[in-house]
Amino acid sequence: MRIAVIGGGVVGVCTAYYLAEAGHDVVVIERYGNVAQEASFGNLDLMGPAALNPWSMPGTAGRLLRMLFRPESPMAFSSKFEPAMWGWLRRLLAESAAPRFLQNQQRLHRLASYSREMMDGLAHRPGMDFEQRSGVLLVFRTDKEAAQARPLLDALAESGTQCELLEPAAARLLEPALSEHTYFHSALYLPHDQAGNCPLFVRQLKKRAQEMGVEFRFNSAVDSIQSEAGQVTVRIDGQSFDTDAVVVAAGAGSARLLRDVGISLPTYPVKVYSASVAIQDFELAPQLALFDDTYRVALTRLGKRLRISGCAELGSSNVKLHQKAANTLVKVGDDWFPNAANYRTATFWCGPTGMLPEGVPLLGATRYGNVFVNAGHGAGAWALAAGSGKLIADLISGRPPDIDIDGLSLNRYADQTY
Repeated sequence: MRIAVIGGGVVGVCTAYYLAEAGHDVVVIERYGNVAQEASFGNLDLMGPAALNPWSMPGTAGRLLRMLFRPESPMAFSSKFEPAMWGWLRRLLAESAAPRFLQNQQRLHRLASYSREMMDGLAHRPGMDFEQRSGVLLVFRTDKEAAQARPLLDALAESGTQCELLEPAAARLLEPALSEHTYFHSALYLPHDQAGNCPLFVRQLKKRAQEMGVEFRFNSAVDSIQSEAGQVTVRIDGQSFDTDAVVVAAGAGSARLLRDVGISLPTYPVKVYSASVAIQDFELAPQLALFDDTYRVALTRLGKRLRISGCAELGSSNVKLHQKAANTLVKVGDDWFPNAANYRTATFWCGPTGMLPEGVPLLGATRYGNVFVNAGHGAGAWALAAGSGKLIADLISGRPPDIDIDGLSLNRYADQTY
């Protein structure tokens, strides 16, 4: 089959790779001049459960309200208050109820565990070296935050994820570079979680996909898609391109494209942030990746640099930095590894990602048999991309998927009310 994949981020490139592996003729359509130029460029560099810590957790509303007027906060709001944003926030709070959170975590970890298996296979391919390292500390600054994370810990245990809750002294034995001046209540150690350079991984996987025959069409903006008579027509910069099937994996742009065929996704374009800074003192730089649960920020060592990523800004579609988000990234670096780098000299980045209120992506067929969706991964895109791509490739190829996709498809909205 001739299949078009719309989107050259980590999700789209993984999808194209597995489709080519299954024997399909694949073209990736990307509006930028290379892969991993939007959310995959600066999103979380974590590839495991620590990246699957959704905003829709019990206690989220209270935490955000307490931090709303601080100079640093995990979430920032632009001056633009629109109905779509408030509707998305209302759904987010509904998904924060304990029963829904637990259901969403089960779905997430089912997909994440499968995706880790797929990533292990990709990481051992020749030429795949993307500065990966193992071990993540998920740090809770207060006892209240540790208590609020109990449902997450229960979900990890239920999924069989190896983890250990540590007191500060034990955590500092594992990561001696942690500042002694920053108090925290406890840390969850995930020894098999990995972190790495996501855009480097995507570029390396693109090269392997090209060797398998995948065509990449860059600087190609998709205007619309249309399905009729067993074929899909993709409009690119005013010109038509016909294909047997299409996979919409365009991140924040997926909802707009799917509206063309009458499919509505409850995604919202959330602007995410990252900062990169050169390491000044390697002895004081971290060996493990760290996720600060309070500020929802990850700090990862990538070669000679530190990458700090996280935060979310709602109500803005431009690429202007929000000072509160930048302050938060700098604070997290200064708090945990203050002498490893000069965080005020960091290079900042921001870009949109499509987030669903429940934090669980949507995979699989639409009501059109030749239009497929692979979107809504949010901050957990890299942790879920390989598994999502393999599932889509199996579904298109008519093969039964390796895991149950219940709760991962569009069917999950059939019986939900908010």
